[in-house]
Amino acid sequence: MWFKNLHIYRFTRPFELSAEELADRLAGRPFAPCGNLEMTRSGWVPPLGHPATDLVHVTNGYTMVCARRQEKLLPAAVVNEALEESIQAIEAEELRKVGRKERSKLKEELVFTLLPRALARSTLQHAYIDPAGGLLVVSAASAKRAEELLDGLREAVGSLPLIPLRAKGIPLQVMTDCLLRATPPAGFEFGHDCELRDPADEGAVIRCKNQDLTATEINNHLQTGMTVTKLALCWPSGIECIVDEQLAVKRLVFDDVLQEQAADGDAPDAAARFDADFAIMSLELSRFIAGLMQAFGGDDLSELESTAADPVPDEHENAEEAAVLAE
Repeated sequence: MWFKNLHIYRFTRPFELSAEELADRLAGRPFAPCGNLEMTRSGWVPPLGHPATDLVHVTNGYTMVCARRQEKLLPAAVVNEALEESIQAIEAEELRKVGRKERSKLKEELVFTLLPRALARSTLQHAYIDPAGGLLVVSAASAKRAEELLDGLREAVGSLPLIPLRAKGIPLQVMTDCLLRATPPAGFEFGHDCELRDPADEGAVIRCKNQDLTATEINNHLQTGMTVTKLALCWPSGIECIVDEQLAVKRLVFDDVLQEQAADGDAPDAAARFDADFAIMSLELSRFIAGLMQAFGGDDLSELESTAADPVPDEHENAEEAAVLAE
């Protein structure tokens, strides 16, 4: 359950659904396995896993949800091999070449034929809502996967006014300046990994692992104009991670002391252990996120303020307008 990657979003309006209301909305879109002819399917499952039934788990005001995504495994090599066999059979039997349009149609037919026999793989995507802090934190390895979870939430609750977390400082510039000055962002220490790119040639990339980031060799690359697109940072309370130019947090590692702190409690069952882990993780991440934003110049709330200034659409007025247009 300990998050390994973070994509962080800020609510533009307070999230006012109670845990019970949110659970009711999620219950309308529970997870169900892929049908015979479906490539993917997703839905909501209990964050605690089997045999739990609650689709929402609340600890200290933080609300955890979990989406399950299932996809059929149908390797392209398998489809292409079957396709070539079909084409060879047609050409041998009918003494003609198979054209591009027919080839495409044959491929579609093969996919539908093979799908019912394809193996299925499931992945879990956890996220938690921090109503007091106005944040939603998604544990996702990519922005695409994070957006899929947000799309599922929007479908369930009807509206999800969110924007990605933004800092006043441009992350790429802040990270580059810090390495040039050999001074980590305020409140953090340097880790041992970074990625440098040449703005004039995006193909020119240098990835440093297990290195002293203040070394002369790295500084020389920065002096030539390369910029820092990923930077390993250490948070003093026991969190290590890599921050990228979009302020996404990757390879998040919690110190053993933090995890042992959660394990030291007398948890009688799995639910209690999950509760303890979630309580400690969410509290530390709350501090970490606040520190991260401060290190990058503070929260950029300009988009949030402009959004808040816009009038909230009135559902009744929208319905009346739609009725007029329909006439």
